[in-house]
Amino acid sequence: MVTRVLLIEDDPLLGPQVAEQLRAEGHVVDLETSGRVLQPGEVRMLDLVILDLTLPGLFGLDVLKHLREHSDVPVLVLSARDTTPEKVRALELGADDYLTKPFWPEELSARVQARVRRPTLRRGECFTVGVLSLDQPQRTLAVDGQPLEVTPLEFALVCALAQRAGEAVTRRWLVDHLFPGDSSSNHALDVHVSRVRK
Repeated sequence: MVTRVLLIEDDPLLGPQVAEQLRAEGHVVDLETSGRVLQPGEVRMLDLVILDLTLPGLFGLDVLKHLREHSDVPVLVLSARDTTPEKVRALELGADDYLTKPFWPEELSARVQARVRRPTLRRGECFTVGVLSLDQPQRTLAVDGQPLEVTPLEFALVCALAQRAGEAVTRRWLVDHLFPGDSSSNHALDVHVSRVRK
């Protein structure tokens, strides 16, 4: 399967080097050197966005913020900014991973491979993880083709877990995604997880 990557990096040496490395590994790579609002049509065919934060034009976090308004394409931030608040802010805005410069090429390759082999639940899609089928437009679930009756919150819970298939997911991450702004929802999460398990 061809993997399409958009690399947004303004460093005149690093950008072409990373693009060439990824192409040598079999990815199709487009390189852009300034930040801008990415349109839904152009993002739809992408498998990964690699995004620098310090860009001419639109700042990287603003690129990410606009992107998350219409797309769930995986985003790997590649930045020399290595403070914890900046990393946290990028992850809060929807980045999937954060790699600081300088970095080893092998680490970048491993992170790209991990990101593109993990199934991504994109908006408006039907999606399958193992025997589980999710239909986002209809908000329905099925196991081995048998429909399941779930509440909207239970559907959101399963979608959140499907997005991170193969990963260990923390309680904090689930609470933040299902009950944004409400840090007192641990018990509610327990109830919904118990129902989904049944």
